[in-house]
Amino acid sequence: MTKDSQRMTQSVTRSLANPTIHRSVLDNGIVLITVENPAADIIAGRIFARVGGRWEPREQAGLSHLLSTVLTKGTDRLSSLEIAERVESVGASLGADAAADYFLLSLKTVSADFPEMLQLAGELLRRPSFPEAEVELERRLALQDIRSQQEQPFTIAFDQLRQAMYQNHPYGFSSLGTEATVSGLSRADLQQYHQTYFRPDNLVISLAGRLTPQDAVDLVNQVFGDWQSGTTPLPTLSLPQITPEPISCATPQDTQQSIVMLGYVAPSVQETDYACLKLLNTYLGNGLSSRLFVELREKRGLAYDVSAFYPTRLETSQFVVYMGTAPENTAIAYEGLRTEVERLCTTQLSDRELQAAKNKLLGQYALGKQTNAQLAQVFGWYEILGLGIEFDTEFQEKVTSVTPEFAKQVACRYFTEPYVSLVGPAEKLNIKT
Repeated sequence: MTKDSQRMTQSVTRSLANPTIHRSVLDNGIVLITVENPAADIIAGRIFARVGGRWEPREQAGLSHLLSTVLTKGTDRLSSLEIAERVESVGASLGADAAADYFLLSLKTVSADFPEMLQLAGELLRRPSFPEAEVELERRLALQDIRSQQEQPFTIAFDQLRQAMYQNHPYGFSSLGTEATVSGLSRADLQQYHQTYFRPDNLVISLAGRLTPQDAVDLVNQVFGDWQSGTTPLPTLSLPQITPEPISCATPQDTQQSIVMLGYVAPSVQETDYACLKLLNTYLGNGLSSRLFVELREKRGLAYDVSAFYPTRLETSQFVVYMGTAPENTAIAYEGLRTEVERLCTTQLSDRELQAAKNKLLGQYALGKQTNAQLAQVFGWYEILGLGIEFDTEFQEKVTSVTPEFAKQVACRYFTEPYVSLVGPAEKLNIKT
């Protein structure tokens, strides 16, 4: 057994169809997921940190997003230009992103160049310099994005709905933050945030491609093995309770169409009904064959755009249906959306309808795991959310086992009184909810 092998404190291998997924916990607390997939000479990496929108103080909303834009712009020995040249010289890709429940650094390159790119990623994670000029530039760009979104009716409606549903909870804010919060962010804020949360016992590294689990352990130990977390515990996350109180909100705007949006409080990814609601979301609003599209756009001609979405969240989520419609159809659109959602509580889906939704959902799920980048993303994401690599098969089994009777029961649990968000010409927004 090699020295690096001895550094592993836990190792689990699961054969989930093809390819094989291997999970290790390294000596310094890093969780390493290896997806051995020799089909292509590409290795993709995803480095997740347990930090994101949920960890931001309310007055610093947008901090994770700003950090993601600046993290790749300099280290204590490399400039932004030098970093870009190193990535582009080997045709690799490297970038950072922030979500509500995690932070992500992504990289991809041919196998021969992967050690060099992982070394660069490690330097960015461990020793970012946050150059003042880059911080100021990215902050200005973020403010431009925020102002641009404030002119988009859909974004206005969704922000309004999200704020009504979550109030002071971090899920109530856009990942970009607000003009007020982003304007107040500083380089010192980024440094403090980074020093607090970017540490090995708070990371998941997921690698997929032409490498063995031992290769992955060796590579990660070379780059991160000497990184220690110290003795300071991670801050305890304390968030406000989400107490459902459905209300209606309207923003008058002189637009060519009205946005009608309904939101229902829905379970987190860790709750029993999650898989069933994902299936109902597929049935209602996923694609041109979905119930909302066929009934409200194709048959009744009400919608410019109509759909549904149900974000995967570590805490209480939201099930949202929405429509863009002609202003004169605002009231009819509201009734149509609500009727289609509540129909799931009164009319049991047929076996045929349910099976079609299952086929669509599971087919799209399989297509989302075709490339090494997708594999690294999916299995690292499961781990950072605390679901484990077994969730891959568990989710599919739960979807397959949903019956028409159970689907109706779940719908009745959540699709009761909706939050309502409207944007459009003032004279068309006075509807009975």
